[in-house]
Order: sequence, then structure tokens, then C-alpha cells
Amino acid sequence: MTALISREELRAAIEDGTVTVVDTLGGEYYAKQHLPGAVPLVLSEVEDGAAALLPDRDAPIVTYCTGPTCPNSGQVAERLTALGYTDVRKYREGIQDWVAAGLPTETGVRSSR
Repeated sequence: MTALISREELRAAIEDGTVTVVDTLGGEYYAKQHLPGAVPLVLSEVEDGAAALLPDRDAPIVTYCTGPTCPNSGQVAERLTALGYTDVRKYREGIQDWVAAGLPTETGVRSSR
């Protein structure tokens, strides 16, 4: 089972720039609203996309989706761990909790590097 991270721990890590946040909803959900600096990665793209998007397998990574009933964040976190990522946690409460707390979000799609 993937370790969890609290909203306050995640907020601090985002502010410090010490974590890569992974939005596991992707597509229009990601474009409409995502956590600051989050990168989109859905389960069907983990195999082919993780290495390019997340090159450091030892870097801190946090996955999230809508909330506790959404399975995406756990599935992506487990797959990343299976691929050799060593510091993967899940923000179980998800973007609904983040927004309800009045924390900032971003919109739009991620530009290619």
C-alpha cells in the first residue's frame, strides 16, 4: 500500500519545490484545474511516459485524483513503485479537499519540453 501525505505536508513540499506532483486524472480534468506545478500522468500512460516525465526514480513524487473514492492516484502510485520509483506517496483527499481548503490551483495544459 502506498504511503499517504497530508494536505499541509503536500502544500509545504510544493512551496519548497521538493516534490513532483502527479495529476492522475489527466485530459480535460487536468486542463480545467490541477495542483500547482502538477504534471499529468494517467494509468494507461505510466509504462511509456513515466521515464520521460519522471526521470529521477528516487525523487519525491505525490499522486492525486479527485478524492478518497477515486482509484486513479493509488493505481498510478502502485505502478510507479513497481517500476522502481522509491519515494511515491498519495494525497488521498485529492483536489476536492485542496480546493475546499482554499488553496491555489492552476489551469491549462502542460507545454512540451
